Amino acid sequence: MTTFVLVPGFWLGSWAWDEVAARLRADGHEVVAVTPGGVAERAAERDATIESQVADLVALLREHRDVVLVGHSGAGVVIAAAAERARDRVARLVYVDTGPLPEGMAQIDFVPPEVADWTRAQIAANDGRQPMPTREQFEKNGASTAGIDDETFARVHARSTPEPGGVVTGTARRATPDPTLPKTVIACSFTEADARGAVAAGVVGFGEMGGPEWSFVELPTGHWPMFSRPVELAERLLAISEDG
Repeated sequence: MTTFVLVPGFWLGSWAWDEVAARLRADGHEVVAVTPGGVAERAAERDATIESQVADLVALLREHRDVVLVGHSGAGVVIAAAAERARDRVARLVYVDTGPLPEGMAQIDFVPPEVADWTRAQIAANDGRQPMPTREQFEKNGASTAGIDDETFARVHARSTPEPGGVVTGTARRATPDPTLPKTVIACSFTEADARGAVAAGVVGFGEMGGPEWSFVELPTGHWPMFSRPVELAERLLAISEDG
């Protein structure tokens, strides 16, 4: 039995993993789906930051062993920092259409300047929080919603929670990445070739992926495979966990 800890990206609570978690549990595995501070049932935590989310995740990891720690999108930096602080509890890191960011780099720094400016304006106009963008705005910002039908996107959007600005613009303290910790990228809105090209070009956000501990698995779809291809995402996670 494997213990999967699933961390969603911005705007989403543990509910985002429901279909993925059901498939993993059906195979006999333990699944802990996380709601980060500041969203969903924790929306009252308006002062949540990347560092507070990391601290929460470290505390949770201390309750488990041999965890396959999975992070989607904006959670990439959270799982990277948490795994470094609770290395003895983590057996593998899995980045779902995302990757780690170096210390001092926020998620807002990873997007084009015009998207960063738009995001800051959204935070300023919404009492320090960023609402989940519309489908049209996601496409304009370069985040693919491919594979999600209109009804599902509307349901997800209606259930989303504005993300605290401190998470969107904040950074996490990092340690030296551990080359003995296996790390896998499930590439959805980009390909393995795209990622390896970015590594070779020195693109920040991909720089750590060039080590021998990194592997890539493709799941062609949009940026939210837990909604567009949840069963296939669960099956990728199962295969990765069995890879040792």
